[in-house]
Amino acid sequence: MKSFVFVIVSIFVISCSREKKQTKSQPEILGIKDIIVDESFAPIIEDEYMVFRSSYPELDVNLTYKPEVQLLNILLSDSIRIAIMSRELTKTEIERFEKKNIKIRTIPIATDAIALITHKSNTDSTITLDEIKSIMKGNPTERNLVFDNPNSSTVRYLKELTGVNELPKKGIYAFKSSAEVIKYAHNNPGTIGVIGINWMKQPPVELETLVDNLKTLAVKNFAGLPGADKFYKPNQNNLAIGVYALKRTLYIIDCQGGSSGTEFAAFIQGDIGQRIILKSGLLPDKIPTREIIIRKTITP
Repeated sequence: MKSFVFVIVSIFVISCSREKKQTKSQPEILGIKDIIVDESFAPIIEDEYMVFRSSYPELDVNLTYKPEVQLLNILLSDSIRIAIMSRELTKTEIERFEKKNIKIRTIPIATDAIALITHKSNTDSTITLDEIKSIMKGNPTERNLVFDNPNSSTVRYLKELTGVNELPKKGIYAFKSSAEVIKYAHNNPGTIGVIGINWMKQPPVELETLVDNLKTLAVKNFAGLPGADKFYKPNQNNLAIGVYALKRTLYIIDCQGGSSGTEFAAFIQGDIGQRIILKSGLLPDKIPTREIIIRKTITP
């Protein structure tokens, strides 16, 4: 991941020569704030943060990583008013802020894939959503699902997708972090881990060797839905055309009621922030443009 960040920082330095051109398209850079982030997106947000700090050393932001349920509790308690998470606030949640005359800003920044991972020695390379639903309902199966946290966004997503209210006691395990899922999937070849794809594309340095021994399963959607014709891998192309079944939108939720303290959020929305997302394996909300200079060839 360090080499990836070095490349991005280098791109930023080169881009500085075009600063006047980019300033108009970049969101406005303002004050400093605390931001709470869904733990399942830690690698990509850490990449964004490292480049942001290299780009704007005079600015800083405090990032706190929590599972989705804890994140929402903190956000709704007014402890921190900017969040990065994988769902919009519900009508009831929004009303809590509207009673205080606070207008919510919901900004999509990327499309993420929930990856199903297993050890490379596992002969399985595919899975259907019907199989996942069967496991989530506690039906007997040789396959086990391992989640990052019982209160995580990945658990909530699959529960909603499969119509399950409570996780079954058999066939489902939940740890405390995505890092623990990677370690468990590596050491238990028959297990299927459930994590955000950015943990596979840009893992922390200490997990790189483990990730090298893991693979992602291709997924087939429920009958009648896009991606039901065959098995699809969680890559940017399949996210873009809508055939990978386990996809979700990543949002910045701004509950401040004003425009101050959004410098890091503005950076992620800008050209460089979206390029970092593009290189991370997620699909950016705004595909960065490329400048192509065509020079006329003078023939004798």
